[in-house]
Amino acid sequence: MNRSHAAQYHARLRKVLDHIDAHLEEDLSVEALSEVAAFSRFHFHRQFSELLSLSVYKYVQLRRLKRASYQLAFRDGQSIIEIALASGYEGPEAFARAFRKEIGQSPSGFRKAPDWEPWFNHLQPLNQLRNQHMQPDYRIEMVGIVDFPQTRVAVYEHRGDPRLIGQSIRRFIEWRKQHRLPPKVSATFNILWDNPETTPPEEFRLDLCAATRMEIVPGEANMVAGTLPGGRCAVLRHTGSDETLGAAVKYLYAQWLPQSGEELRDFPAFVQRVKFFPDVPENEAVSDVFLPLAG
Repeated sequence: MNRSHAAQYHARLRKVLDHIDAHLEEDLSVEALSEVAAFSRFHFHRQFSELLSLSVYKYVQLRRLKRASYQLAFRDGQSIIEIALASGYEGPEAFARAFRKEIGQSPSGFRKAPDWEPWFNHLQPLNQLRNQHMQPDYRIEMVGIVDFPQTRVAVYEHRGDPRLIGQSIRRFIEWRKQHRLPPKVSATFNILWDNPETTPPEEFRLDLCAATRMEIVPGEANMVAGTLPGGRCAVLRHTGSDETLGAAVKYLYAQWLPQSGEELRDFPAFVQRVKFFPDVPENEAVSDVFLPLAG
């Protein structure tokens, strides 16, 4: 198989992964997905399993359970029975059995107090597969330079193991709800102080930020006042899951910057969240990555 044929082959399977993301509430049987890939249904299951080391059924189940866990942990507007039906289960009992088997907690227990470390470890193989097979293809013309306005923000400082970020996100969301600052009226940013791939877990830092001019009460819910400095920034739009967000950051630092002739400002890269998973399919989540530039 030459490179062109291999690329076409993998593109057909990636099309299947995108289709699964966008249609988690629909028929995702081997027969239906083989039609999406334009592969023979007699061979599709083995082709899928050999490439991803997961059966079609297992991959679909884990994708549905990942979305369900995000809905349970971060979205309180949906009932457990609604989440169960949207995840392809006939009722809450079957959903609860599958969720407990895979995640280690009941749906209601996870909604009340998620146990993040085993959740992260269990879904990590799925995330690694997406990182391997759904890498974005960035090009220099995709990067723009903008004059970013100075922006006051309320900051929740996550410090420590990146596997526990979900715990910080829940506290951050709760504070936003209390102060009526939903994402539609208050832009959401993340300041990327450290690379989770190269930083010891105990030293990892990430800031969760909500744009606001309101005064932040010292010590309230561990929130602090902060500012995203204004100035020139390179910006690259990332569409897809957080598992591949690092590819956008790496592209800006390792490929775009050396070719650009630009110098960096003394502030880390940061991200503006535009469209959120699970509100949109994971492959349609949108984040703008900003790299502060000198001058």
